[in-house]
Amino acid sequence: MIHPTALIDSDLPDDAEVGPYAVVGPEVTLGSGCSIGPHAVVMGPTDIASGVKIGPGAVVGTDPQDMKYSGERTTLEIGEGTVIREFANLNRGTAATGSTVVGKNCLVMAYVHIAHDCKIGDNVVLANAVNLAGHVRIGDHARVGGVVPVHQFVRIGAHSMIGGGYRVSKDVPPFALAGGYPLRVVSMNKVGLRRDGFTPERIDLLRKVFHRLFRSEGVLSEKASVILEEGGWGEDSEALARFVISSERGVII
Repeated sequence: MIHPTALIDSDLPDDAEVGPYAVVGPEVTLGSGCSIGPHAVVMGPTDIASGVKIGPGAVVGTDPQDMKYSGERTTLEIGEGTVIREFANLNRGTAATGSTVVGKNCLVMAYVHIAHDCKIGDNVVLANAVNLAGHVRIGDHARVGGVVPVHQFVRIGAHSMIGGGYRVSKDVPPFALAGGYPLRVVSMNKVGLRRDGFTPERIDLLRKVFHRLFRSEGVLSEKASVILEEGGWGEDSEALARFVISSERGVII
């Protein structure tokens, strides 16, 4: 299962698959059923859960591209079932948080860059050539279209969708469909929510809150505070309101 031209410097499970000319450095932990494609490079400390697939030419677990990094021991963690496609680049964390984390069942397409200290949730899709700067946070089931740069410290909320080719410099709220120049909330991500199993009742309640937050007059954070004070809007709407109130970079509208 390990090609004779591969260079291995870590203990791998018996069922690991490693392609020609791949490199696995020290302090790399692989779960069962993992595969590493030809010419891929995996450096440690990196913890890769079971069933992860790493494509040809991908570079995983290398030092962070941060001028403040001075060689401290940091990690990269990749959750089970995640797929990392060709020539993607995932860096370890820095002393700021200690780790970069990618969740379960994510799809990281070709040429994606995930920088130091990013925290990516479960079931996230990053399309081709998405570039995440340091400390980006992405919630579960979010989708980011191709060739999208994301500014450092930006948060992208759960179940949101960002169209391809747009620049993300502020927080994207959960459940939103975002696009345009500058990036704005186009609508609620209704198609994505249905695909993620949201009931019509949940979607209808969120639609009413979206209209209040993003289509009515007033200060966004104040409207979000009123929604929390009123109560009765459900967990999804309260999570959306809390996301708005806690934003440090500002939220697209």
